[in-house]
Amino acid sequence: MLERLAATDVASVKGDDALSYAEAVSLGYQGITVNINNTEKGDNPFGNDAKIRQAFSLSLDRDAINQVVFEGAFAPGNQPFPPTSPWYDKDYPVPARDVAKAKELLKEAGYDSLDVEIQVANNPVQTQMMQVVQSMAAEAGFNVKLKTMEFASLLADQSAGNYQGSQVGWSGRVDPDGNIHQFMTCEGGINDSKVCIPEVDKLLDDARTSTDLATRKAKYDAARDILIEELPIIYLYHVTWIWALSDKLEGFTPYPDGMIRLENVKFK
Repeated sequence: MLERLAATDVASVKGDDALSYAEAVSLGYQGITVNINNTEKGDNPFGNDAKIRQAFSLSLDRDAINQVVFEGAFAPGNQPFPPTSPWYDKDYPVPARDVAKAKELLKEAGYDSLDVEIQVANNPVQTQMMQVVQSMAAEAGFNVKLKTMEFASLLADQSAGNYQGSQVGWSGRVDPDGNIHQFMTCEGGINDSKVCIPEVDKLLDDARTSTDLATRKAKYDAARDILIEELPIIYLYHVTWIWALSDKLEGFTPYPDGMIRLENVKFK
């Protein structure tokens, strides 16, 4: 068994009669965290005006990013939960690209074009992905400057507020609270954007203290009604865990957390 194959290896695995293929969309996400109010670096149009962030989001074709960079193997996304999750709010499906609307929103905010700096980890996959984002956003009037950094330095600058936008992801948690509360509440431990919306705090606090699934879902959906407009994180996609297995194995079940569980796995 080989785990966590690159998306570029999918076709080779599927084309090999000696191998079988398994996949599961992960619990986490990849996106662009925007500095809203984390030191004076957040005091700029991208951080101050939700309409500009909405325009940026609409300038992106998430399906095309998935096809170009990830061979179509990953899951386009626009929320902290993947579309395969029961916590995903189906009232807000992954938006189609709309450059005309993006230009209109940017114009309403007072700009024909806007410079935006986004830091990105210095690995080939994330760099390529952000180069695609850069190209797409340019068509709507965004002049994106990519600041390539070593990952630990990127995280340090993000925590310190020394950034405008930061391409970063989260591995995800089984309980939905772990994907949203610490990022979106005023005193959240990983709220590097420093977004602070009291109504969102109350909804997410209520959701984490309830044991009723329907109640929790309603609270998360209500928070999404607000956050889909504010966009402190512009979600882009969800990684898919990919396995290649010898065709001599059977009984393997892929799980969204990416962990290998060998119960019921055996040789034929």
